[in-house]
Amino acid sequence: MSGFRTYDESDAPEAARPMLQAARKRMGFVTTLAGVMAESPELLAGYNALAEQFGKSSLPGPAKHVVWITASVENGCEYCVAAHSTMALRARVPAEVVEALRAGKPLPDEALEAARRLTRLMVAQRGWVDDADVEAFLAAGYTRRHVLDIVLGVGMKTLSNYTNHIAHTPLDPAWQDQEWTRDQAI
Repeated sequence: MSGFRTYDESDAPEAARPMLQAARKRMGFVTTLAGVMAESPELLAGYNALAEQFGKSSLPGPAKHVVWITASVENGCEYCVAAHSTMALRARVPAEVVEALRAGKPLPDEALEAARRLTRLMVAQRGWVDDADVEAFLAAGYTRRHVLDIVLGVGMKTLSNYTNHIAHTPLDPAWQDQEWTRDQAI
């Protein structure tokens, strides 16, 4: 155990408290991820800023969920796969799409599969994606802006995935129905 604490808005470092209060207001609870990140108010602020900007990005909503889950599966982040699977299902991403993402399997929808494949390659190859792979993504109807939006989403997930790996973040009850382990991916 690494000894990282999970804070709430009553005991977090002072600079993190407003962000945790905002999280409770927005979600109805403070996620354990936010509670762990609160140890570094700057990390929490950076993660929140990236999440806000990725939410505003030009990627279609279902493709954003594909990026979140795919990056988390590729990084083996059990917490984030469970959390984003729950959120994807709540956003009406089809269950069969979510299950395929969790298993690391191709998607039947050509556009979503293109987003999954490019995201997986970005994470696995640390950004060194072949031009042919970018062209295949563009041929599926995406733009160069969408490529860079995926970079943003991967950056966001890198912060949370690595935090969860290091801190062994406990899974929130809200995500328990979608609990996932690394051995579930192919």
